[in-house]
Amino acid sequence: MGKLYLVPTPIGNLEDITLRAIRVLKDVDLILAEDTRTSGKLLKHFDIDTPLQSHHMHNEHRQLDGLIQKLKGELEIALISDAGTPAISDPGFLLTRACVENGIQVECLPGATAFVPALVNSGLPNDRFVFEGFLPLKKGRQTRLQQLAEETRTLVFYESPHKLVKTLTQFVEYFGEDRPVSVSRELTKLYEETIRGTMVEVLVHFTQNTPKGEFVIVVGGKK
Repeated sequence: MGKLYLVPTPIGNLEDITLRAIRVLKDVDLILAEDTRTSGKLLKHFDIDTPLQSHHMHNEHRQLDGLIQKLKGELEIALISDAGTPAISDPGFLLTRACVENGIQVECLPGATAFVPALVNSGLPNDRFVFEGFLPLKKGRQTRLQQLAEETRTLVFYESPHKLVKTLTQFVEYFGEDRPVSVSRELTKLYEETIRGTMVEVLVHFTQNTPKGEFVIVVGGKK
């Protein structure tokens, strides 16, 4: 049997990749990348010339059987996403589950994940939290927000810049104007920023300042 490695990549600052991650990416037979153009720049920076193959949400079902056969044929494969840890709001779960079901060894390296620094520096309780990732776009969104409004643990969400104000507006509606919130953007990058305050204060800030970058929203639980 071969082996699947799940390898985190930097979410911004290239210095955040581990020495072990670089070694694994150099040693494996094949690297599966969410976007080969994005990952190609990272691999070139670290002089990694391992063969690269596209593997993303639109083709992962189709590729599954072929990849399992390669792994059964003693190939060692690394899976990376554009940024952060595979399978955390990125492709990775399907292949990992298939490996487990087929008795193929899976090894996940520790490394960068955007929600961890956002949660830790939010100033909100982080001993118990719920990671929600991206909320449903339409179907089930209101129902989920109604459920989460009663959650007492800290809540963590991902959001894109063009949907941030809409999402914060809904949070004011479902969680209340005074619920504490921390919004981090561009983590580890040059323009990293965290805005903290009540829900309505943070909404006003991003209404007046056009959201740019990728966002992590950390919301205090219901008291």
